[in-house]
Amino acid sequence: MTGVSLYSQLAEHIGHAHSRYIPQIFEILANEKEAILLLAAKAPASATVLSKNTGFHETEINEMIKKLFYKGLIYKSKKTDGIKYYCVRNVIQFHDATLVVDNPDQRMLDLWKQYDHEEWPDYFRQLCEFFPTPPVRVIPINESLDAGTRVMPFDDITKAVDNAYNLAVTKCSCRVVHGECGHPVDVCIQVNKAADYAIERGTGRQIDKTEAVEILKMCSERGLVHNATNHKSVGMIICNCCEDCCENWPGGRRFISPSRFLASVSENKCTLCEECIDRCIFDAISFDQEEGIIHISEDDCMGCGVCKTGCQEEAIKLIEIRPPDHIPN
Repeated sequence: MTGVSLYSQLAEHIGHAHSRYIPQIFEILANEKEAILLLAAKAPASATVLSKNTGFHETEINEMIKKLFYKGLIYKSKKTDGIKYYCVRNVIQFHDATLVVDNPDQRMLDLWKQYDHEEWPDYFRQLCEFFPTPPVRVIPINESLDAGTRVMPFDDITKAVDNAYNLAVTKCSCRVVHGECGHPVDVCIQVNKAADYAIERGTGRQIDKTEAVEILKMCSERGLVHNATNHKSVGMIICNCCEDCCENWPGGRRFISPSRFLASVSENKCTLCEECIDRCIFDAISFDQEEGIIHISEDDCMGCGVCKTGCQEEAIKLIEIRPPDHIPN
């Protein structure tokens, strides 16, 4: 069994059998023995079972697991009958886990960048077709909402933070690869089990609720968009995405669900500075030359509130246009 075939098998395991770049990334991260272990762990198994299936001594298995866990290639399943280990299962997990380590290999970064440009868009379109509803949704920070707005618990990103039992911050994996935008990198907030995982790996820093809200406010002020899983619970990660680096945007509304709100401009307060046009990453805001007003497209507005947080005249508010059942359970 050659090294090339091992890494091709790993690429196939995460749905990228024909990828030019994924096998090369695996090869940078794992030697041949580690690749054999990863293939043996396609289904969760204990260190003892993995030792039997690979022929490697259990002590050696445990040492490899430690390294592969930190690299983001092995995950742990903690059950009543002990810990079982399994190989990374999909390319999104592979991408996000491998890029938040300290001092990632530059060769790996270059390969991920090539993958993002050449292979990710087509695969992303396939993902969008697979999901019956968008798996990710935009959530405005509470300060973006008008005082009279009916705010449900799942509309308030700060409440989600307040309800968390554990929080951590990690690097934004997309910005680690690209980063030309110049926005902060250490802004990806891990919630509950994801925070436990990041802290255990050593790839995340534990933060308290006050710092988490401060990070969210800073991101909103900088024009970054908050998004999380498209459910009435936030899930495990709060992303703060920019226009240039984030991998979510190629699919548009097939992958990202808007919030329940729409931005609305008060003509009496608006000075036509056009700052909101510059800040909107969804191209939902334009200047209507005929009427001499700022126009917001309901079809394109995602209700993120980035335009409102950047409006010095307080001429923008978010109004509720979708019912609570817009968000899946």
